[in-house]
Amino acid sequence: MPHASSRFPAEWEPQSAVLIAWPHAGTDWAPRLAEVETTYAALADAVTRFQPLLVCAPSSALQAHARDRLAAAGVDLARVRFLTVDYDDTWLRDSGPITLREGAGFRLLDFRFTAWGGKFEAGRDDRLVEHLFAQGVFVNAARERIEFALEGGAIETDGRGTLLTTWRCLHERHPGAGREQLTMQLATWLRQDRVLWLEHGALEGDDTDAHIDTLARFAPDETIVFQACDDAADSHYADLQAMAAELAALRTRDGRPYRLFPLPWARPVIDAGRRLAASYANYLIINGAVLMPAYGDPADARAADVLAEAYPGREIVPVPCRPLIWQNGSLHCITMQLPEGLA
Repeated sequence: MPHASSRFPAEWEPQSAVLIAWPHAGTDWAPRLAEVETTYAALADAVTRFQPLLVCAPSSALQAHARDRLAAAGVDLARVRFLTVDYDDTWLRDSGPITLREGAGFRLLDFRFTAWGGKFEAGRDDRLVEHLFAQGVFVNAARERIEFALEGGAIETDGRGTLLTTWRCLHERHPGAGREQLTMQLATWLRQDRVLWLEHGALEGDDTDAHIDTLARFAPDETIVFQACDDAADSHYADLQAMAAELAALRTRDGRPYRLFPLPWARPVIDAGRRLAASYANYLIINGAVLMPAYGDPADARAADVLAEAYPGREIVPVPCRPLIWQNGSLHCITMQLPEGLA
């Protein structure tokens, strides 16, 4: 395992809190704000059953409104802490801190956030970590700014030095960089000694250029949980079958195949003629539970069964996420876990 004094922990390791940003009329959620607030309240209720929740909101008025929405949903407000900070939108998986454990403390990697290659305005999101750090939100932590575009949803670690990512996403962000250069940079910054690349896997309605957290996720005991497609008539079938074959060909550090857990495929969700990315792989692991995106589909129950098998001993908690995929992301995308002791 590389860099014994500095390590990128797996998501299933103990956490101090989950960080989110409350949607408001100045974000892209404005046309469906009440609907998406219902999902945020359900997420807050699920998280606070197990651990604290930190909620970013730019004004005291919005904080009061969010507090009212949470109280109405029965959320334990004693486990909610509001943070005053401005932002363009609420995708904290990609604009939030990527945290390394470093000795007895932490290093917050503050990569450049470009809204997935300049697709949207991101100036305030790109300074989110800097502003939270300046407020003393993080305990015993140093912040390291890295002028390299990288989003948290683009990377998966097993906590033991192996990183999983997609070539399409990193190549889109850095078209002038080759595989060897990108491998070396990711390994160095994220303290990894193995970088596994997937060539296949992309979802319609996903504007992240194939983030790994919509496709394949590490789980304990040399396991990968991934979004499968068993409908040969679906436009995703060939690419996700090719991704499944790539995952089957990957090997663990000691040369064995990974244990693979395929997630079921939800029926197509169409909004105004546009296919939305209803991925079950975009789940969030917290202390004692896995929060699963639910889409009101018959496959929801089967997805919960797969996650229960992949994460034994954790409660599987469905969170209604149909409103989120309208904006091309899901549950994991709007959250960032903070390792135990950081907040």
